[in-house]
Amino acid sequence: MAKESNSIKIKREVHTATHQKTPIRFQEYGVEIFISITTKSGLKKAIKKGLIFINGQCASTATYITGGESIILYEHPVHEIKKIAKIKLDICYEDDYLAIINKPAGILVSGNKLKTITNALPYNLKNSADKDALAHPQPVHRLDFPTSGLLLIAKTNHAVIQLNRMFEKRQIKKVYHAITMGTMKNHGKVDTLINDKEAFTEYQVLSTIESDKFKKLNLIKLYPATGRRHQLRIHLSSIGHPILGDALYGNDLNRESKNSLYLHASSLEFRHPVTHKILAIEVKLPAKFIKIFSSIKN
Repeated sequence: MAKESNSIKIKREVHTATHQKTPIRFQEYGVEIFISITTKSGLKKAIKKGLIFINGQCASTATYITGGESIILYEHPVHEIKKIAKIKLDICYEDDYLAIINKPAGILVSGNKLKTITNALPYNLKNSADKDALAHPQPVHRLDFPTSGLLLIAKTNHAVIQLNRMFEKRQIKKVYHAITMGTMKNHGKVDTLINDKEAFTEYQVLSTIESDKFKKLNLIKLYPATGRRHQLRIHLSSIGHPILGDALYGNDLNRESKNSLYLHASSLEFRHPVTHKILAIEVKLPAKFIKIFSSIKN
């Protein structure tokens, strides 16, 4: 395999491979390790373009992972970055190293379309004056298309690396709110495996109301300890209480609207990777939540 060249590259995401009982092909292992690559085809494209390096070597689909490997995803060349999307975003926090936005429901974080959060970031955020600044700010975790709430953005190469490490070490506390259907216990834990990987979620019921259409609806608070793709949606569905409006993991009764998922990332807390100050950011529940639970103080 070719070695990493000395030309200037910008690291986008960094991952340390977990221990494997038996070696696994990278094209199987790497599907969900990067925030910006969510499919096998996307992973293959990044490999083909030479954007992924494993222990300093350019990755291939035949590379095997055993555990402990340093896996780095680099930026696309600047000329490949799409035009800026002029979408106004709600900025909750910003400095030279990172930002936190309140993502609206119904927009992709990244992808091949122009209308994405990633393409809208240059229109909304100030350019970093740091010498380590990225060409364009980058999200460092996912929120699904129909999910609203807090999204963490890196503005420097150092912030990308440190924030990714913090997510891997579970040093970033995330809290979500959701509306579910049915009679739930006041609190509980879910540890259903997701794609044969460990996943842990705690929940707390804040309020329950009667509903003619859905019998009972619950406003709940969710504390994910891991960050698997669709984790909260899968976990709540696995215990028989899918999120209201979940067309993918719900049932016919609770799919009130396939474009209106009642899931909101309401809180982020972590130590700033540069200033080392504790950041604790919260956002209000969307109006659609308050419309159902009108007695909730927001």
